[in-house]
Amino acid sequence: MADLFASDPESAADFDRARPLADQLRPRSLDEVIGQTHLLGPDGTLRRMIATGRLGSLILWGPPGTGKTTVARLLAAQIGYTFEQISAVFSGVADLKKVFEKARFERLSGHKTLLFVDEIHRFNRAQQDGFLPVMEDGTVVLVGATTENPSFELNAALLSRSQVLRFESLGLEDLEKLVERAEALTGAALPLEPEARHTLLTLADGDGRALLGLVEEVLASAKDGEVLDAATMLTVIQRRAPIYDKAQDGHYNLISALHKTVRGSDPDAALYYFARMLDAGEDPLFLARRLIRMAVEDIGLADPQALPQAVAGRDAYQMLGSPEGELALAQVVVYLALAPKSNAVYTAYKGAVGVAKSTGSPMPPMVILNAPTKLMKGSGYGDGYVYDHDTPEAFSGQEYFPEKIGRQKFYEPVERGFERDLRKRIEYFERLRAEKAGK
Repeated sequence: MADLFASDPESAADFDRARPLADQLRPRSLDEVIGQTHLLGPDGTLRRMIATGRLGSLILWGPPGTGKTTVARLLAAQIGYTFEQISAVFSGVADLKKVFEKARFERLSGHKTLLFVDEIHRFNRAQQDGFLPVMEDGTVVLVGATTENPSFELNAALLSRSQVLRFESLGLEDLEKLVERAEALTGAALPLEPEARHTLLTLADGDGRALLGLVEEVLASAKDGEVLDAATMLTVIQRRAPIYDKAQDGHYNLISALHKTVRGSDPDAALYYFARMLDAGEDPLFLARRLIRMAVEDIGLADPQALPQAVAGRDAYQMLGSPEGELALAQVVVYLALAPKSNAVYTAYKGAVGVAKSTGSPMPPMVILNAPTKLMKGSGYGDGYVYDHDTPEAFSGQEYFPEKIGRQKFYEPVERGFERDLRKRIEYFERLRAEKAGK
């Protein structure tokens, strides 16, 4: 009977070829890592750490497929640390205890342990606290990887003991290098026209692992001698979903970008971010609500039609549904981006709220209080009130602020759009008030 475990070079080669390209092309040294030159270049942060021979705890933050796991493994090998890896998705407290005990044993033997925790943000706050003692006493050097913003997902105590390193999405040049390595490994050029090749790189969305998966799909789908154009390639491979999580960082980054491009009066950039969010599956009504907010926060009375336009866009979407209703929201995006901007009402409201909260509950002037009973009327409620419509200018000039507070100034219109006219009105009423006060 043949030995099933005997060494067979041909079988080993077949097994190696069956591994995914991403695994076959995994770098064997830090010099082979593509991208992240700000960390791994001659003056990069990690290169400087390696030069000292000491490594502190790290949080590697960045999109998928940018080399976080690979770099952690190679770091351990470069400085001679024992490498241990766990995933927060599949591990619990019992698994952590086993790893910590093993690391303590290694430490007694004179070996240091680098503990790599993938998706570290998935550990809850109590589990994250469990790392602190073994980090402080040197049992492990913790290297955590996360795709989510550490500021929101990790304990302050854990962050204070770690250095956060930002991993960037791979650029088109980096992705092209990766494709060239894949072609060298397989011994065949990708059967793609130049435009299709560029489209393939774009579809990867900066994710090296995703790109190699797309390369495998192309190689498996193309017929002998066939060279695919961009349109044909898109029909034979699965389109990669954009990096976006409606409850996490991608969501907040893009809505911030949309809001600021509208505020910055750039309709083209605003439409781009609007389209990206819709393409990623964002709820159009969420976008409609944010557009309404932009209309009142950033445009206000500089263009009084901005708010009706935004509300009408929401109503049109609710009536038409998707995809027809999305055009109405796109129209609102362009309208708001091109409208004159003013945050005067927004600023005035914040100022009024601040004064209201800090001055207690002073009684309004008696002159503007109603007197529904004889007792109240006899007490001076409403005494001396002047009905503004009975005056020539429809303006009595009475003081309406509580005496305790005195006159306040909150609303300062800008010299743009409709607010230019409002400023003239305010100046007119201020002049009348001063004249009446002088009498």
